[in-house]
Amino acid sequence: MAEASSTVENAAERQFGPEFDDIHILSNAQVAVILQVSARSAVNRDEELNEVYRKTQKYVERFNTMTNPEKENQELVEELDNLQDALASFRKETDDGEELELHSFEVSALMNLVVTDTSVEEAIALIPSLSRLPEAAIDEILDLIKSTMIRIVS
Repeated sequence: MAEASSTVENAAERQFGPEFDDIHILSNAQVAVILQVSARSAVNRDEELNEVYRKTQKYVERFNTMTNPEKENQELVEELDNLQDALASFRKETDDGEELELHSFEVSALMNLVVTDTSVEEAIALIPSLSRLPEAAIDEILDLIKSTMIRIVS
């Protein structure tokens, strides 16, 4: 019998179970692109998509804030991957020398929740664990996301 995890999970405190160790979390926008490509491939093979697939696709498309039907999927993938890499490598040093970074959960949550007019206060309300970062750092993160969104939708 498997042992129950003693880890108390709390996203606001960046406490996740061991299943979140060393994983790559995708944003809704990334999943939407993957599902679109897969759906086209299924149509080309004359295969029907199952109900779970269609519902998942509908969900990620509904909540995907980074989309542009006029752009090629490869271009969108590159923009999204570059944004994810930039957020994952984001570092800020505090006055006492502690280096702060974003957890992969925060990276995907930011990519999913931020829109072009999101304020620092809204970002913290949506992702409470960001409150450990200085407001200037959060503003820098939001600017990075907003500039990517503008490139994607224009």
